[in-house]
Amino acid sequence: MSAVEGPQSPVAASAHALSLELLLQNLPGVVYRCLVDADWTMEFISAGVEKLTGYPPSAFLARPGVNFATLIHPDDRAAAERGVALALQQGRSFQLTYRIRCADGSLKWVYEHGAAPPEGGGRIIEGFIFDYTQLRNANMLVYEQASFLQQARDAIIAMEMNSRITYWNSGAERLYGWSASEARGKKFCELLCENLPAYHAAYETTLTNGEWSGELSHLRRDGVCIETDTRWTLMAADRESGAPQKILVISTDISERKHNEAKIFHLAFFDPLTDLPNRASLLDHLRRALLGSARTRKCGALMFCDLDNFKYLNDSQGHAAGDMLLQAVARRMEHCVREADMVARLGGDEFVILIQPVEDTREGAASQAETVAAKVVAAMAAPFQLAEMMYSVSVSVGVTTMCGTVDTVESTLRQADAAMYQAKACGRNTYRFHDPAVQAAWSARAELENGLRRALRDEEFVLHYQPQLDRSSRVIGAEALLRWRLPNGKLLYPSEFIQALEESGLIIDIGRWVLRTACAELARWQRWPDTAGLTLSVNVSASQFTEPDFVPMLQQIFEETGVQPSSLKLELTESLVVSDFTHTAHTMATLKQRGISFSLDDFGTGYSSLAYLRKLPLDQLKIDHSFMRDVLTDQNDASIVRSIIALGDSLGLQVIAEGVETPGQRQFLSDAGCFIYQGFLYQHALSAEHFTQYARMVH
Repeated sequence: MSAVEGPQSPVAASAHALSLELLLQNLPGVVYRCLVDADWTMEFISAGVEKLTGYPPSAFLARPGVNFATLIHPDDRAAAERGVALALQQGRSFQLTYRIRCADGSLKWVYEHGAAPPEGGGRIIEGFIFDYTQLRNANMLVYEQASFLQQARDAIIAMEMNSRITYWNSGAERLYGWSASEARGKKFCELLCENLPAYHAAYETTLTNGEWSGELSHLRRDGVCIETDTRWTLMAADRESGAPQKILVISTDISERKHNEAKIFHLAFFDPLTDLPNRASLLDHLRRALLGSARTRKCGALMFCDLDNFKYLNDSQGHAAGDMLLQAVARRMEHCVREADMVARLGGDEFVILIQPVEDTREGAASQAETVAAKVVAAMAAPFQLAEMMYSVSVSVGVTTMCGTVDTVESTLRQADAAMYQAKACGRNTYRFHDPAVQAAWSARAELENGLRRALRDEEFVLHYQPQLDRSSRVIGAEALLRWRLPNGKLLYPSEFIQALEESGLIIDIGRWVLRTACAELARWQRWPDTAGLTLSVNVSASQFTEPDFVPMLQQIFEETGVQPSSLKLELTESLVVSDFTHTAHTMATLKQRGISFSLDDFGTGYSSLAYLRKLPLDQLKIDHSFMRDVLTDQNDASIVRSIIALGDSLGLQVIAEGVETPGQRQFLSDAGCFIYQGFLYQHALSAEHFTQYARMVH
């Protein structure tokens, strides 16, 4: 029998035992055999137990010795015993993890794998135990980190370089609607990306720079597009674990934020009534258009569109009807322009159209703008359906061409505005292009209005007084006449600024100043015996006389100045009497009770009805100087003057003529029965001091 086939020799058996012992000593753990009894009595335990527990093998083999079961943590012991008992009962191996208390008092996690060998008859257990602490802690860390990723609100996704998804957390499930099992293996770009060029740009940047961040539009499972704030990070390959290179994607849903930002932007740059761009938006687009025009040398146009008589609709039908009209007008205007052009609403009934600078010349831009302007005027011609009412409106359009090399935002707006006013001056319901001459006139007008405001603030206005005389050439009163003394000393007359006062609304404030100043001067006259009997006529504009507080304002002036109202005469125009007879008559009657008298100024130039004259509490008719100029040479003027004098006499009204400049004119008036005169034949308008001297001299 050979050595191989026959039984082992003692030498071979000894060598085998030494080899086995050496193997057991070098195992990173403990090999054991124990009895299945109350103390789990150890029959064999390898040397590794000392490194694991701090106790030598002899401590477990001694009788009595250390019971390994007593090292198991009390909280884990019962579970370990149940696990072994169940495995033995079922005739299978067992695997356990539990904590042990070492000789130095420290705790370790161990893993035990064991079974009852067949030849032991269920009375012996053999097994293997090793230190599981480090591996368990590593696993726990992995589990913890995975839990963090799962609980994150953001969508966290890992994809391979070919875009296939390998990780998909709960945040991604919530955000996109696919479960992790459904998403894994799918391509990121095909599953989520609405904008593939944006995906590829992010991908290339990530490969080049190692990361990318920005906003991407993603598609949810239900087809809804959402906005995300996304960060991509390139993860290096792990050679030890064999993990390939991947891209980590973290996305936050910013759809609500983007929606709110869009709402804020809309509120800031769009008109809430018509949903058109507002003034701020227009100014921004106009600025950009001019900058682009300066680069390209192209020309465009700007159009101011103002609805004619819009205020009447608001006043007669209410603001709801006015709002409906503005909305309808906005829609019609939008249909008059190209897609690249812009319709905006500045406010009220003011709309603006910006024609983008794409033409090579101003002439080409003007031609395009004229086409649009004609469309706008024509579009407004058809009546508008406002609820149950049909309403017609027209529009005045001002057009100016623009080029960024010359024009500015301010100059373009100013020119279009001036052109619009020119369209209104030409009868409305039309369009006009900017005219430099008209612009100069408007600039002068604006400068005049500013000067008038300054004059009121800096007390540059003065009153002069033109004497009024009777048939004996005695001064019986005066008319207060407004003058504007400029800072350079030049004196301006009302004909040079009264229209600007009326149209700017400053006539109300100036009129109040005139009445206060005139009453203060009249009060001074009343304090001296030789001037106490004089009357003072003051012109009152229609807009001032119809002010609701006109009567209280006058009463306050009387109280402040101490003047006796019986010497005050208010001169009213025929236009005021005709336009609002009822209100005028009521106000006149109220003031008449306070002793004030009234003169109808410029009589004969308007359309006075004799019935009005009879019903109003008038005291005097004033013949306009325009009739007096040719009264001696023009038979028609002579007849009109005689008729006015006769009418005044028949109505019991005093008649005064202004503009009397020659003795012949005075004689004509005297022969016709008019005996009160005012004009250069006697005296120009004088300062307060000089008038008082003159009145005393000819009294």
